[in-house]
This record gives sequence, structure tokens and C-alpha cells, in this order.
Amino acid sequence: MKIPFSPPYITETVIDEVTDSLRSGWITTGPKVKALEEEIKKFSGATEVLCVNSWTSGAMLMLRWLGVKAGDEVIVPAYTYSATALAVLHVGATPVMVDINDDFNISVAAIRRAITSKTKAIIPVDIAGFPCDYDAIMQIVKSPEIKSLFTPTSEVQAQMGRILVLNDAAHSLGAFYQQGVRTGSETDVAIFSLHAVKNVTTAEGGAICLNLPAPFDNEALYKELRQMSLNCQTKDAFSKSQAGGWRYDIVGLGMKINMPDVNAAIGLAQIRVYSEILKERKRIFGLYDAAFKQCDWAILPPSEKNGRETSYHLYALRLKGFSEAQRDMVISKIAEKEVAVNVHFIPMPMLTLFKNLGYKIEDYPQAYENFKGEISLPIYPQLTDEQVQFVIDCVKEAVEEVAKSKV
Repeated sequence: MKIPFSPPYITETVIDEVTDSLRSGWITTGPKVKALEEEIKKFSGATEVLCVNSWTSGAMLMLRWLGVKAGDEVIVPAYTYSATALAVLHVGATPVMVDINDDFNISVAAIRRAITSKTKAIIPVDIAGFPCDYDAIMQIVKSPEIKSLFTPTSEVQAQMGRILVLNDAAHSLGAFYQQGVRTGSETDVAIFSLHAVKNVTTAEGGAICLNLPAPFDNEALYKELRQMSLNCQTKDAFSKSQAGGWRYDIVGLGMKINMPDVNAAIGLAQIRVYSEILKERKRIFGLYDAAFKQCDWAILPPSEKNGRETSYHLYALRLKGFSEAQRDMVISKIAEKEVAVNVHFIPMPMLTLFKNLGYKIEDYPQAYENFKGEISLPIYPQLTDEQVQFVIDCVKEAVEEVAKSKV
């Protein structure tokens, strides 16, 4: 039984929506992007939503808007996909990596220890879709002690008056941060990824959720950022193409990171049925939980705790007491049965770029502890109960075989 890891959720409804875009005569940024922004805004509870071409470019845009530059620091977890730190490097700033908790999320205590007068932003990451403790993080940045330490180096930072919290919500569209409160509305800024393997996809894409406090006007900021995402051009291509609408101006140094309508069409069709998609992902997560909770070698991923609930993006199973080499052997044996699994993630200090910048995995023991035994299992709506059971059986057999080999 051949089981891929994460195929896109493409139905006839999705195809029809994309075809509608193709037949419309307009395939770059236009009405479907705006419709997707409104759907994500409604679903997440965010004040405003701007769609762009990737999570990474969205994070770079927000850091540039904040005025983050060389000499500034941005706190990130050591355990995340590299884009979290790459966005910081791209604007010239320094990623300050801190360790994580057993539940994969950033350590709040480590954040507190890492804050200096150079800290301009914190980017927590909702690994696998399970939200971080944002109440505690927001409490830190709003505390008088930390606010007195804050040293703004741009007009926007001065208006902010404190460290900005940008939720890397790449995995957590549809998660609940509190009872009835979804991710995307709980921090100053949150950015969802709409990449091909995400719960809702536009093939490539990202969605910036804006919830800035006073004195910021989120509606005005949306318009400003939209212009920045189009090279700071005073008219978008849709407006400029209208009869007599050719004249435009470039009013600043922007970026070209807009989302096209033909991409937005995929996500638009999916998010309209996302509640059903989430139910199916939760079904599969539950089947895995029921099977592996009986295994003394299994550490189950977090799903619900204190009102928080995952988006069921990944099933991040961990093998208790297994070395990195043993975990890799388990993956190889599972692959022999044509089941594709993955690992989320290789901690950034283990990657060549970051090692060359001086980061050392020894400084992040929990990150390595989580990584060395982690295996991400397939979880997507198309999986049948029979297929899930096959995955479970393959994992159990592989783990038991490796455990017996005593490698």
C-alpha cells in the first residue's frame, strides 16, 4: 500500500475555482485574492489580512515595516523551519535563538532571559499547529521592566513602545489559542503559510494577520503594506489596466511579493470547506493517538491543553529513548513499505548556514532531544481508516525491529 506524506487537497470544486480564474482573463492579484483575505479574516478573527507569495516574504515585509535592521535582535526558537530565522537575516538583523519546551513550543523563560535593549521582535512558532503560550509572552513584552529596556530605532518602533510579537503561525491556521479564539487574532501580527503541504494551500503563499494596538490603524496599515508588496506602486496592476488608468508612481522601496489570483483560487475553494477538512485531520490524529498511547516507547504530540487546540497539521510522534541513528533506521524501514514519513524539523543550529554563523546545537538540549526521536506521520483528509491502520502497523513493526537490533 503506497502512502505519500502530504499530497495537496484538490477536489473538483478547487479545479472549478481555478478554472474560473483562468477564464476570467485576470490571473494576477485581483478579486480572488481579496476574497481569500476576507475568508481568512472571518475564519481567524484577525482585524485585517494581507495575502502575499510566501510566509518568508510576509515576515520580511513586517520586519522591514517595523524598521528592523543591522544591529537589532529578533528572538526565535532554535527548533523551527529555517525561514523563521532567514527572514531576520534577510533584513540584516540577528536571530537570537532560544530553546524550546517538551511540547515543541518556544520556552517563555528562555525568551525572558534572551531579551536585551537590542530586541525588537519575538517570533514564536506554533510547531505542528499547536499554539504557544501567548498570554505569557504578551505579559512579558508589556511588563514595565521589559518596556523600560526597549530602545526604539525607528518611528514605527517608537509608536509601538515595546517589543512586537509576530506569531509564526505557518502551521496553525484553524487552531484554537483559547476556547473560541483562533490563532491569527491573538498577537500583534500572525502569519500563516499557504504552501503546498499546509492544511489550506495556494501552492505557494502566505497570509499576514494584523492586530496592531493603538495608535496603529490596521485598515490603513493593510493598504500601506499592500502597496509595499507591489513595489510601493500607487496603483495595482488591476487598477492600472483599466481604460485610462495607466499613470502611476513609485513612492518608496517596496517588494514584489503579491499573491496571484490563480493561486488564491486554490485556497479560496479549500477554506470555504475548511471546517470539514479540520474534522478529517482530527479523525486521523485521534486514530494515531488511540494506537500509540498503548506503546511505552511513544511520546504523543500535544493536541488540546488549557483551551488550546492544534490545527492537526502534523502528527509529530516521538520515539522515547531512541537515538538519532535509530530513528533514522525506523524511517528507512517504514519507507521499505512505501509509506512516506518526515521529520519536523532539523534544529537550525544543526544546519550548515547557522553552524557557520556560530550557533551550536549543544546550547539547545531540548531542541535536540525532541528532534532525535521525532517522526511526522501522514495526516490529510484523503486518508482512509484502512490506510491509517497500515501506517500504524508499519511504524510499530519498524520500531520493534530496530529496538530488538540494539543498534
